[in-house]
Amino acid sequence: MPAPVRPRPGPTAPDGAGDTATGDVRAGRVRADRVLARLRTLAAWSRGSVPLRAALGAGVLSCLVFCLGSLLAGSYPLGPHSRNVVDMGTQYVPFHAYWRKALLGGADGDLFMNWNSGFGSDFLADIGTYLSSPFDLMVVLFPADHVELALYVISTAKITAAGAAMAVLLLRLRRGPWPVAAVLGSGYALCGWTLDNGTYVPMWLDGLLAFPLLCLVGEWARTGRRPVLGPVVVALAWVSNFYTAYMATIGAGIVLLVRLLTDDENRRRLTGALPAARNALTGMLPTVRSVLTGVLHAVRSVLIGVGLAAPLVLVVYSATKAAHPTPPVIFSPATWPDVFARLLPATSSTESPALYIGTPALALALTMPFNRRLPARARFGWPAAICLVALSLHWRPTHLLWHAGAEPNGVTDRQAFVLCGLLLIAAWLSTADGLPRPPALAAGLAVLAALVLAAHGTYAVDRWSYPLFAVALLLGVLAAAAVLVAPRSRNFRNSARVLPVLAVALLVTAQAGETAVAAMRVSQLERQNRSMSPRLGRQVRETAALVTAEDDWPRSRTDPGAGSDRNAPMVVGGQGGNYYSSLTAQTTYTTLNALGYGYYAKGRRLMSLDNPVTDAVFSIGTRIRLVQDPSGGGGKVPRATTTAVPPLVTVRPDLRLSHNAARFGGSVFANQEMLLGARVYDPPARTTKTRHGKGAVTVSTTCTPGSRAYLSALTFNGTATMNGGRPVAFTGKLPSVRPPLQDIGVVPASGKVRVELRHTGWLDLPKQPVGCLVASRLEQAVRHLSAEGATGVHVGGHSVTARIPAGSTGTAVLAIPRIQGWTCAAGDGPARPAKNYLGLIAVPLDGTATSVSCGFRPPGLLRGQAIGVAALVCLAATAFWYRRTRRRQEALRSEP
Repeated sequence: MPAPVRPRPGPTAPDGAGDTATGDVRAGRVRADRVLARLRTLAAWSRGSVPLRAALGAGVLSCLVFCLGSLLAGSYPLGPHSRNVVDMGTQYVPFHAYWRKALLGGADGDLFMNWNSGFGSDFLADIGTYLSSPFDLMVVLFPADHVELALYVISTAKITAAGAAMAVLLLRLRRGPWPVAAVLGSGYALCGWTLDNGTYVPMWLDGLLAFPLLCLVGEWARTGRRPVLGPVVVALAWVSNFYTAYMATIGAGIVLLVRLLTDDENRRRLTGALPAARNALTGMLPTVRSVLTGVLHAVRSVLIGVGLAAPLVLVVYSATKAAHPTPPVIFSPATWPDVFARLLPATSSTESPALYIGTPALALALTMPFNRRLPARARFGWPAAICLVALSLHWRPTHLLWHAGAEPNGVTDRQAFVLCGLLLIAAWLSTADGLPRPPALAAGLAVLAALVLAAHGTYAVDRWSYPLFAVALLLGVLAAAAVLVAPRSRNFRNSARVLPVLAVALLVTAQAGETAVAAMRVSQLERQNRSMSPRLGRQVRETAALVTAEDDWPRSRTDPGAGSDRNAPMVVGGQGGNYYSSLTAQTTYTTLNALGYGYYAKGRRLMSLDNPVTDAVFSIGTRIRLVQDPSGGGGKVPRATTTAVPPLVTVRPDLRLSHNAARFGGSVFANQEMLLGARVYDPPARTTKTRHGKGAVTVSTTCTPGSRAYLSALTFNGTATMNGGRPVAFTGKLPSVRPPLQDIGVVPASGKVRVELRHTGWLDLPKQPVGCLVASRLEQAVRHLSAEGATGVHVGGHSVTARIPAGSTGTAVLAIPRIQGWTCAAGDGPARPAKNYLGLIAVPLDGTATSVSCGFRPPGLLRGQAIGVAALVCLAATAFWYRRTRRRQEALRSEP
């Protein structure tokens, strides 16, 4: 046998060089292994991993079922009926129409200021409330006259994403069959809360998506993974819609706590083979440590994420504090039969929580306490959490906690999507390891039957509810039977393959079919029982074209008129007082209310006012009115009327601001004169009110012949007829609706005014209900203000600059509500917070300034930016720390 060949000795390395080379090789191997692992992960996903299949299945199913429901209901864009239910038509369609213009550069203002609505409103706060979701950017992909279609696509995209996210979360909680996860994910995306609430309040759908995403953040925190991505997801959720994200954060916290307390690993630690007496505390400590670690990781992610979102969240918070508060609401929880009724399909109500998740999914969720395949902690922990959340709907402190301390107006239980999500999670955990055994199924069905019987006869149950429930339950039972029979049919040809597929098909048919029909019926009930706005049509297009042709901003405003029942200036352009937002400033409301403007929505939806005095006060030079089509058509067409008005900035030499600020009185006519600075109405004359029976009152007074009479009525709902002329309709119903000041006719030569009021309900007239405007006095006041006003006005995105006559003294008054955030300077003087004169911006003048400049910065923005920067530093520090720790651990593992 030949001797073995020995390798030649190489050159001797210097001391320490071998260790360095070995370390470099090991580090290179670690990096290579890491790259290969990532490539394998991407390859697995590209081949169609289980989470990806479930997400795609849930997303596609959610999208198809939602569109099918719209098709069956005949709702736009798959039918002739409008989807503009209540706020959908009056808020969300107009806001998205304006958002499109703002993004593409066609708006008068910028991201800080909306010059079109409410004579100047805080637009960044409205963005954070209604438009900050990334999905809302899709509106730029659609033409200007297809905003409603864009909003439908945006809503569908959010629902699709929510279904996909929930399917991924379910598989993250426990492995199982992806088709079932896809069906349950779709059941969450199209739960009763979505069909009855979220579909018509698209901004809330971001909370529907946020809940499963934040639960995934909780899972990452529990396992110590993705320390950077977690806060980013939290920030994205809070930026998209912080109101529902707040609720979703609470729900995700509940899910995390239940997971930490019922986790299988923790349970094994508690029940491990340790000496019971001596090591009981020792066995408990790892569990306590893991629970605390998971909670701390989650808290860190939430704090950093909310900090990153602070620039927008604090702006919205500040605007909410300054907004006009709605009247207090008395907490009145729904009765338990009404709550149980909302578990059924085809139910609709704003007075009880929408909890429908689909009959098959609900049946599976109810089997959880009886499913002995599950560990005892999970079997009872999840149902206990669900029951506590359900009980929180009925206790006022927890009810207020869910709604950030404010009693909601309208839909009462807006957090119901969290409870729906918990029910879907319970359904998945009960069936992920296989269909529950027949005793558990029977027990779950018995509980379901008890809930359904308890709901019988409640107001929310529709004639479609029980038939839909019965059909879906039958299909679900057949699907369960197919699953139970499949293992026993292996001796039959192809039965073992066909029956599972049949079971999935039956489950999809039961869940998706029931949901589609329920969506159809809910849509029909909405059209029957709630107010609707018409679709954007020919009249809106013609008005927008006329406003564009007549627009003279900033020399004067163009008011698109009171004919539209939505946020008209956002849709057709112009710069009017019409404005509807949850953030309508108290200053704007107080000023316009004192001048005779009307409102809906308890003061947050301000109407336009067709009055020459307020037109002069707010520099409205062009007004659009809807008149009967002169060509003989059945509809109305817009027509423009132009009048001379003062500039946007006027100078009042005789007005000196003092610490004792001027206040409005009880007469809208006197208030208008105070802001105008001239007497234009007849002095109050003796007014008599004579009641004729239950529904008739006559108001009599005297005025200057040829003057125009206006009627101010606070709660009047009926018609007013002056001297036998044309009847004028008033629609008042406090606190929700207040009718505006209206023109009722021209005073005859006799000077006698006799107004007959035909009304229903209680009539509340102010002390001076009738005011008579003398046109010559108003013309003289306008000429005087124009002569002494600004000689030139420039309006930027969120700033105003005006040239004023040299030597001007007194006060410069800007026809802009003095909302928080305005700062002004006279000439080269320092910028200070703007002064307030009866709700408008005022700048004191000392005779040396030849210009006035004002700028707007949304309150809360600076503090939010500071917090955001600090949160970004914390996020970078977290990333650095975890990267360093991971390298250290990899280095330790690579050592021999």
